[in-house]
Amino acid sequence: MSRGRFAGLLAVICTAVVSLSACASGDDAVAQGGTFDFVSPGGQTEIFYDPPTDRGTIGTVTGPDLMTEGKTTSLDDFEGQVVVLNVWGQWCGPCRGEADDLEQVYEETKDQGVSFLGINVRDNQQDKAQDFVIDNKVSYPSIYDPAMRTMIA
Repeated sequence: MSRGRFAGLLAVICTAVVSLSACASGDDAVAQGGTFDFVSPGGQTEIFYDPPTDRGTIGTVTGPDLMTEGKTTSLDDFEGQVVVLNVWGQWCGPCRGEADDLEQVYEETKDQGVSFLGINVRDNQQDKAQDFVIDNKVSYPSIYDPAMRTMIA
């Protein structure tokens, strides 16, 4: 092997070693075997909640029903009940993964005063979201909100 080729090969190997070692250490390295902690953009890892007396009231959460044309669905329809709000999209991997579990919990708790209301967001083609509901046998209602305006309430 010529001296130039050897020097080039050595440079490539050194670069690879340095690059890979930079991924494994330092203050920003991912800890292995730990727990998942929420980290806010400011670096906070604890979530602080306002006391109930300082919280505002929720606005009107209402919109067109995903499955029934011309029908409006509203959070007010569930007055006096515990309501689980599920914000979802058929394009969302985690939403797809949790659909069966949420449906199971809904079925197990609906006779105990617990209701579920889905808010379908960012699905610009309503039929795609409807197909998701049908294919996954989701039986609780959802508001169709492709522009995500419901949550601004």
